[in-house]
Amino acid sequence: MAVSGVIILSIDGKNARNRLSAAKDALQAGAPGTKGERAVNTIGIGLLGFGTVGRGVYRVLQQNRELITNRLGATLAVRKVLVRDPKKDRGIEVPPDLFTADPAAILADPAIQIVVEVVGGVDAARRYVVEALTRGKSVVTANKDLLAAYGQELFAAAAATGADLFFEASVAGGIPIIKILKEALAGNRIIEVMGIVNGTTNYILTKMSEEGAAFEAVLQEAQVKGYAEADPTSDVAGLDAARKIAILASIAFNSRIKLEDVYVEGITRVTPADIRYARELGYVVKLLGIARETPEGIEVRVHPALVPVAHPLAAVRDVFNAVFVRGDAVGDTMFYGRGAGELPTASAVVGDIIAAARNIRYQMRGTTGCTCFETKRVKPITAVETSYYLRLRVTDKPGVLAGIAAAFGNNRVSLAAVIQKTTGEIAELVLVTHRVREANLRAAVEELRRLPTVEAVANIIRVEEWYGG
Repeated sequence: MAVSGVIILSIDGKNARNRLSAAKDALQAGAPGTKGERAVNTIGIGLLGFGTVGRGVYRVLQQNRELITNRLGATLAVRKVLVRDPKKDRGIEVPPDLFTADPAAILADPAIQIVVEVVGGVDAARRYVVEALTRGKSVVTANKDLLAAYGQELFAAAAATGADLFFEASVAGGIPIIKILKEALAGNRIIEVMGIVNGTTNYILTKMSEEGAAFEAVLQEAQVKGYAEADPTSDVAGLDAARKIAILASIAFNSRIKLEDVYVEGITRVTPADIRYARELGYVVKLLGIARETPEGIEVRVHPALVPVAHPLAAVRDVFNAVFVRGDAVGDTMFYGRGAGELPTASAVVGDIIAAARNIRYQMRGTTGCTCFETKRVKPITAVETSYYLRLRVTDKPGVLAGIAAAFGNNRVSLAAVIQKTTGEIAELVLVTHRVREANLRAAVEELRRLPTVEAVANIIRVEEWYGG
């Protein structure tokens, strides 16, 4: 009988109890049940790589083994670990027979159902991940370079076999921002994703701001402490953040964003003087990854920015990361935590391993595949509208300000604030504009550079205003 759209079935109570008991026994015994109820008592894992993150993953799996088993209802067993030299001492207690130098020992082993790629790089990682997915194995990766360059290929390989591809650790370390965008905020139309997603540059800018130190000195200190690589180009030039914001923008706006779509500037031109002037104007300087959907297309960019001191991102210090998300239903939200390091990154990887294992256990694989089902225009940087900070060195004589004002006026750029500092015959002039299209700002700057009274346009930094609470 149907009442108000609800179907009520009459079931013999004894038969129902017998069937429930049998299902329970099957689950406990590891026998197949109906779809969604299959119990898998042990799930095999293969680790590709055993560097900082790989060791962290192994540590977390071992130290939280009992807790993970109880939460999952199954045991996770690391069966093989791919390394270059199986005999090398790695400073962690691992059964020697787990190590192998042969990728096939993981990729071709049917007892390994989840492959964890933490080997780094792109070429070998791509081959391993594609082969694992083609063989129907679920894959967990922390490799932002791989995802940014070959995400479409990897998701196609996963879809072909119904395998899972998880990549939470590829962005913002221990912050579960990808799961938040894909699942928790799935009911929202995302308007903006903006964040500090590179701990090295945030550390450098924090030290420059708090101690007045120069960029080069702080960079050397960051290298000594292990926060920056020997070759820090990817971090300080903004490329690491660009890969991450490309991944986040692709998820947020359901349209594939490639690395080459991202406008990128690094922090190498930021000086203590810029940071002092920013503070005087009520801002702090941060390297931001910004992705925003507008009627004219998607803005996606990485660059230093003046952020109002009242903005939640302004208080993010040191090596921490934070991602600010604005959705049409949820409003403004921010997610904060450690963006790198052995255990924070391992936390994200192990979370993905558990999600992949749960999907295997309950036959639910392939439910969170690629979400890039649209093709949206990416707005060129010259079409972006924002405010700008400019620092000029000019000759200190009558009429200088009039000529500068004319150059801005000729290109429809209006000024919101002016600071002038004079030292001898040279004055330092700091200007903040109202919102203006970048093409207009660039035209004004070219006119400024032609003025005989302007010795240099020392720096230009975009300003990201915030009107929240």
